[in-house]
Order: sequence, then C-alpha cells, then structure tokens
Amino acid sequence: MKKIILGAAIALSVGTSAAPVLAQRAPAATIVVVERERVLRECTACRAAQPQIQALQTQLQQRQQALSAPIQSEAQSIEQAATALRNQTGAARTTAETALQGRVQTLRQREQQANQELQQLELNYRSTLANVVQQIETRLNPIINQVMTQRGANLAMDVGVTYAHAPALNVTDQVLQLLNAQLPSVTVAPLPQQPQPAGAAPTVR
Repeated sequence: MKKIILGAAIALSVGTSAAPVLAQRAPAATIVVVERERVLRECTACRAAQPQIQALQTQLQQRQQALSAPIQSEAQSIEQAATALRNQTGAARTTAETALQGRVQTLRQREQQANQELQQLELNYRSTLANVVQQIETRLNPIINQVMTQRGANLAMDVGVTYAHAPALNVTDQVLQLLNAQLPSVTVAPLPQQPQPAGAAPTVR
C-alpha cells in the first residue's frame, strides 16, 4: 500500500509531465488466435511426413525390445549361476568364478553396445522430428504475420494460452490454407550437420 500511495504522490507532483508518458502507451491489442497443434497435425506437409516419423519411432521401439530381451535373459542366467556358485568349493568354484566373471564382462560390453545403438537411433528420430517442425515453422511464422496484417491485428496468440475466445478471432483455417499452398511437403531427414570448427572433434548424431 505504501508503494501505491508513493506512486500516486509522484504522479501528482510531476503535473503536466505525465502527459507525454500517457501518449507513449502501446496501442490497444487486436488479437487473432491460432491453434498451433492443429496446424502441425492437419497441414498437408505434416500428414505426408507423419508415416515416416512414426516408422522411425516404431523402429526405435522394436530395436529396443530386440536388444533388451537377450540381455535380460543372460543377466538372469548369470544371477542363477552366481547363486549356484555358493554351493561349490575348491578348484571347481575357482573355475566357475572365472567363467562367471567372463560372462559378466561380456554382458556389460553388450549392454554398452546396445545403449550406443539405441542412443544413435533416438538421436536420429529426434533430429528428424525437429527438422520437420523447423521447416514447417519457418513458413508458418510469416504466414501468421500475413494473416495478422490482413485482419488488422497486432497480436497473435496460441489457443493453448487462452481461457476463452470468440470464434471470429480464430484464424487457423486461413493459416492452414496458406501453409498448404506454400509448403505441400517437407524433407523427412535429420537436421543438417553443422560445420565443425578446425581441430574440433566430429559430433556424432
């Protein structure tokens, strides 16, 4: 409350100097609303790219299952062998321990290789998805600005950040129509490799 009173006192004390400040206020907001998620779901290029994106995701999931199943099976077998080892003594136990250690080391190598392969597949999937979205949004942003100008608007908002809005403010159909005309398809591939600085280690994607 003290800050509010102090602010009012300052405004009264400056008198006519407050007029230029009021003149510099931003214009009233004229808003249009865009359903970004719907655009990314329904645009022609989005629908064309979706099967390939889905195929990459399915490939990742299937490969993960294919690699994890034998590793889990071997881990259970090693655990059983370690339990049985407790009942052995002497040279037989020593031989069994050596064999078991070899199996554990081999399993760890297999796990490491599997994780590296899955990481590469996931990076490829995420990079491809990011590239597709980037291509769409590169065209989408100027289109939204174009529609704003046509509607006499000075602010565009995603429907996800609004509580409610009048249907007349929603320009998604117009945005979709323009986007489909300007971008009928996209390249479904990982993001291009960035040039590496001299002497830098190559980036693995």
